[in-house]
Amino acid sequence: MATLPKTPQVLKGVHILSLSLNLPGPAALLRLKHMGASCAKLEPPALANAPGSVTGDPMSAYNRTAYDALHSGIDVRSVNLKTEAGQKVLQRELAKADVLLTSFRPSALKKLGVDWATLHQDHPALSLVMIVGAPGAEAEAPGHDLTYQAGNGLVTGLDLPASLYADMTGALMAVEAVLQAVLQQGRTGKGHRFEVALSKATAHLALPRHWGLTLPGTLLGGGHAGYQLYPCLDGRVALAALEPHFAKSLCMAAGLPWTTPTMMTEATTHQAIAGFVAGRSCKALEDLAREHDIPLHTLPN
Repeated sequence: MATLPKTPQVLKGVHILSLSLNLPGPAALLRLKHMGASCAKLEPPALANAPGSVTGDPMSAYNRTAYDALHSGIDVRSVNLKTEAGQKVLQRELAKADVLLTSFRPSALKKLGVDWATLHQDHPALSLVMIVGAPGAEAEAPGHDLTYQAGNGLVTGLDLPASLYADMTGALMAVEAVLQAVLQQGRTGKGHRFEVALSKATAHLALPRHWGLTLPGTLLGGGHAGYQLYPCLDGRVALAALEPHFAKSLCMAAGLPWTTPTMMTEATTHQAIAGFVAGRSCKALEDLAREHDIPLHTLPN
């Protein structure tokens, strides 16, 4: 795992208890830990016939490497919250926590006795950050990262998305909600409830698409010859020569006479840049980018 840059310890002295599973909650909890919070997680026991590497969090079965990275430095305990003994453990942990982070449907929270009404009555100074799929009354509806991306226009073909964008954006918004909770607690001395819906997080991520910024044929959607993916001799190159001074440098390197920025939308410019890139290796294009100050990233085969 890559070393993360030093983060100001703004949450030192804050204790977060998580009941969240899979990706968004644990990803948020890890970021909160890097901000100085002390973080504990209660997860269900593994199924009786599960392999030794599998815990009660499905992520450990999907990808153990991801699970280990997400829980580095987190105090993780296996507790069956559906039992009386597990409930006692939960209540002890809630009494020590400043914020409870969950990722269950509201009906499941009610069954576990951590719905907001019960929680606020028993622990009035404790805040709740709920990660759900969809907001409000739709929070009971099933969904996953792929469906939230598809519903917001971010799945444009038959290829699966390159990352779990809904989950990771939701994780960042959950961190934001925890920061808001801590600020509010400091002002009021009371706990507050925050709902983070993955569908809304994805909608935020998709705003450039909805605004038309990245639709096919627009400047950022393939219409600008300098902002494009092209094949080269031994891979692909991602060009981002969008601003006129970058576009001019790209044209000069490709031997194209510079006229005005509008030339970057012309078919002849697209063809010329594509031909120029196609005849060069990734290494040659990287050298050229350094020499001419062109935003470029190569993707070798």
